[in-house]
Amino acid sequence: MSAASAREVVRDLVPRIAARAEHYDTEGAFPSEDFADLRDRGLLGLMVPEELGGLGASFADDADVASELATGAGATALIFNMHASVTGALAHTPDDLLEQLGAPESCFDARDRLLSEAADGALYAVAMSERGTGSRLSRTTTGYRRGDGGFRITGRKAFVSGAGHADAYLVTAKDVDGAEPRVSYFLVPAGDGIRIDPTWDSLGMRATGSHDVHFDVAVGPDALLGGLEGLTLLVAQVMPQWLVASYAAVYVGVARSALRIGSAHLRERGLHELPSVRSRMGRADAAVAAAETVVQEAARRVAHQPGEPETNRWVWRAKLVAGDIAAQVASSVLEAAGASATRRGHPLERIYRDARCGALQPATSDVCADWLGVAALGGDPDHDTEAPRW
Repeated sequence: MSAASAREVVRDLVPRIAARAEHYDTEGAFPSEDFADLRDRGLLGLMVPEELGGLGASFADDADVASELATGAGATALIFNMHASVTGALAHTPDDLLEQLGAPESCFDARDRLLSEAADGALYAVAMSERGTGSRLSRTTTGYRRGDGGFRITGRKAFVSGAGHADAYLVTAKDVDGAEPRVSYFLVPAGDGIRIDPTWDSLGMRATGSHDVHFDVAVGPDALLGGLEGLTLLVAQVMPQWLVASYAAVYVGVARSALRIGSAHLRERGLHELPSVRSRMGRADAAVAAAETVVQEAARRVAHQPGEPETNRWVWRAKLVAGDIAAQVASSVLEAAGASATRRGHPLERIYRDARCGALQPATSDVCADWLGVAALGGDPDHDTEAPRW
């Protein structure tokens, strides 16, 4: 299988994934069967270079796959996206950039090992957000100390999708002993010193298993990604696609599923003959097409011109547009469908709840709009604010 054919492979899986979505949503359970299917088809290696056993996908390829997968189950696509964000950032951060920053040779060997393990089926989760500070990385309270040839990481993370099912966690932690509060990335293997607190009981995306995770764990030097301390805020500003827009495509897929399921429901009940319903569906169709176009343009620019100022502007646009339109479309389609579609167990009810989460995930729609507003007014949106963006 190639990266170009990955979307077709996912498309073939979508009916099976969609049929299981209600069960996993109702139970608030991790979609283990979905990930067995994805793993069996080598899709956990989507972003891994071909020479390391993966499919060698670009950011644009990943957006296509995530969008398709989300038409079956938004929660499954969101967990998959977190994994792809980790592997994509590992695979696509330029070697010359790391070398310029002073990365040791050992970091490249560690990176290749982690990517090869993903190609073999390892699942990675993201543990960045914290209670009380959200995704503001500069306010990270999880700390690390050096010692015994490695690091000790202590703290609590929230909203960790796939918690308890991941083989390793991408953890942000602050140097508690340093003169400057540097925030670094660590990839922490699952095992002793990690405790899952089953806190996830949410409005939408219920099957992501985004529980709190407690860390009190010792890791070796290779766990420090890039082999350098203090990379977190730099990467967030230079390559925001992995934190801001990587899951924009997920919400485009969720919005498309609202159109598909809504259309079937409306025709089944004869409501498609009403002019008001046709008008709603027409506007929803146009809105989804607009969101898909913005996300595709952002993904294309990331694939060909990563880190460029205009590329990053499209990244922030993609997250804002996808998050807002998903919520608007799902709401409008649900209103057209009527009260019968609001019953628990109806796909539109679940899709509505999932879609509502898009604008709330970091960066939230308000944060995205503020970033774009500063840029539109000629300022530097990463620095010209009263409080740090990250």
